[in-house]
Amino acid sequence: MVNNVKEKLNIDSKPLIILTGPTAVGKTDLSIKLAKALDGEIISADSAQVYKGLDIGSAKVTEEEMQGVPHHLIDVYEPDFSFDVTVFKEEAKKAVEEIYSRGRIPIIVGGTGFYIQALLYDISFDESEETGAYLADFEEEIRKQGASGETFREVLENFVELSNTKSTDKNVSYDLNEINDNKALDVLYSNLTEIDPDSTKVIHKNNYRKVIRALEFYHFYGEPISAHNSREREKSSAYNSFYFVLNMNRDRLYERINKRVDIMMNNGLVEEVKKLKEQGLTRDMTSMQAIGYKEIYDALETGGSMKDAAEQIKLNTRHFAKRQLTWFRREKDVIWLDRDEFSNHYTLDSAETDDRILEYIFNKISH
Repeated sequence: MVNNVKEKLNIDSKPLIILTGPTAVGKTDLSIKLAKALDGEIISADSAQVYKGLDIGSAKVTEEEMQGVPHHLIDVYEPDFSFDVTVFKEEAKKAVEEIYSRGRIPIIVGGTGFYIQALLYDISFDESEETGAYLADFEEEIRKQGASGETFREVLENFVELSNTKSTDKNVSYDLNEINDNKALDVLYSNLTEIDPDSTKVIHKNNYRKVIRALEFYHFYGEPISAHNSREREKSSAYNSFYFVLNMNRDRLYERINKRVDIMMNNGLVEEVKKLKEQGLTRDMTSMQAIGYKEIYDALETGGSMKDAAEQIKLNTRHFAKRQLTWFRREKDVIWLDRDEFSNHYTLDSAETDDRILEYIFNKISH
């Protein structure tokens, strides 16, 4: 069966296997087995594992777990680097071509659906120099905040004044009425809800980078970014792709999430975040927005309970898993892999379940 699959996956046809799913569903072990069977190499589509030093909280695959399978986009950037979908797309495309050049199969593994979509459909992120500097202006003001003693309100007011001046749509502006330090992001999110409600279905209000990116897109291009993304999703894939989404019973998935957070805490997540903080990393940096890191960072800043922080990580991770599944359900040409169906409701151990799933994957590719 495996030989038939290898024949099917002729390098000239640009095969691309995607193995994704919600966090903690068991992608890592299955992907290693898949790569070893098909002589493949893995490209990580994870927004946290790409950073050096973010090991425990990202559940980063270890060298031992890799079992000799080459991995790409793991431990590539320092944690003060702003890694985003644009960088991922370019780096992943390079890795895919390199893997083809070696006569091997690229396998995308990870739970960041937007990253996968960007690579698969070669989504364009072209933007003017003005929009490129837009978010950078805001983040520069945030970095100045500590040195100047400005409040977040003052930083936001200065940025919004600049934003309204640059806007090509003079009928749209950020509403600063009744804004204060605690509600600043709520005000931005409220504005986004009014002009682009579809975006707020996938963008959390605390993710100011994405909120402002969506607002800036509307200001400069005169249309919601959700409409742009919808058009991009209609593109045909540049690859001969097989898009597998691993899933499982929700209660059991949540159990696994909770247990994994407990293991992270026992393995030294707090110490890991302390070390990153001591290195000069600040809460507004992209790396520190990752679930597990932002909650511990906040607890360290405020003197909060680490037990409460762990519970918040569990809650945020469960919510994240739900959003991931919502994303994958709207993607086209997805092949779902339900662990419950392959394990007879977990009467089989994990290794036997993975073997059954692999056999199913091989059959799908062959036929």
